[in-house]
Amino acid sequence: MPTTQAAHSSRRLLWYLLLLAVLVTGAAAYATWRVLWQPNVAVSPYGAPYLYIRTGTGYAAVLDSLRRHELLRDLDTFEWLAEQRGYPRRVRPGRYLLDPSLGNDALLDMLLQGKQDTLAFTLDAFKYKPQLARQISKQVEADSAELRKLLNDNTFLTRRYQLDTTTVLTMFLPGSYRLFWNTSARDFLDSAAATHRRFWTPERRHRADSLQLSPTEVHVLASIVQRETAKKEDKPVIAGVYLNRLRRGMRLQADPTLLWAIGNFGVKRVLNKDKLVDSPYNTYKHKGLPPGPITSANRQSLDAVLKPAAHRYVFFCARPDGSGFSDFAETFAEHKQNARRYQHRLDSLGIKR
Repeated sequence: MPTTQAAHSSRRLLWYLLLLAVLVTGAAAYATWRVLWQPNVAVSPYGAPYLYIRTGTGYAAVLDSLRRHELLRDLDTFEWLAEQRGYPRRVRPGRYLLDPSLGNDALLDMLLQGKQDTLAFTLDAFKYKPQLARQISKQVEADSAELRKLLNDNTFLTRRYQLDTTTVLTMFLPGSYRLFWNTSARDFLDSAAATHRRFWTPERRHRADSLQLSPTEVHVLASIVQRETAKKEDKPVIAGVYLNRLRRGMRLQADPTLLWAIGNFGVKRVLNKDKLVDSPYNTYKHKGLPPGPITSANRQSLDAVLKPAAHRYVFFCARPDGSGFSDFAETFAEHKQNARRYQHRLDSLGIKR
């Protein structure tokens, strides 16, 4: 009997030990799952959040951002695993999408490998370099001051892009871009240059050659066409007018170049005193194209210059109906009549400037 009781006690103890082992193993497995694979990104009603890591910042800044913006459910488990995987010494800058399904292990994989997503943004047309610098620095990490510095560095621009501080604005095509958020000022310029090269296909270069214009000159003329009209139908016709003037040795007499020279694109009525401004952009005084673009020309305006309408017009004037279209003329007498009708409309609206 005592032997039987001892046997029962031994079996009971064994079962207890086995149960304890199972519990310990289960607890260890749960702890491992919790640290490595349990989803740890905080759920937001606004969608998956982003973690921004600026260039030059370290691990402390990453933790601070995670803490301040409450991006993780459990920061302690992330910190522990980050230390084990050596992340504090291998921080990579960027803009990282934190999917709610990510556990610490997958999150650290993404951060250690620098797997950030690209940022889509639209480059709007601009007239002056500071406008470009502000627009870019609002969307990517590139420093506005550094970008302005590079845009005004003649040696850098000539060596890297074969452009100068005046013609560099021809390099930028308004439209959609995809970049990494931590793109530097120099990398942004390289990206814009690459987009510019892709635009200038052999066919477009051939068309420019047939017009006896360089790509830079096409950009300059397209910038004037773009400021003259927003109407797709009128762009090739206006481009044809200016090309006819260039062929005949006439001055362009383009009002938008005057507005660029005086620094006021809000003027509705160009006055004779405006035509006296001392500037190489004053196409009433100087023959040929101005030295640089007066805005960043879009693809539609560029293609209008490359595929101009064939006609004999050398004059045009805005229609008095306010439609945004223009009236065209072959002779100065016709043009004077069109201009008079437009001036009467401005008078009727009380527009003096």
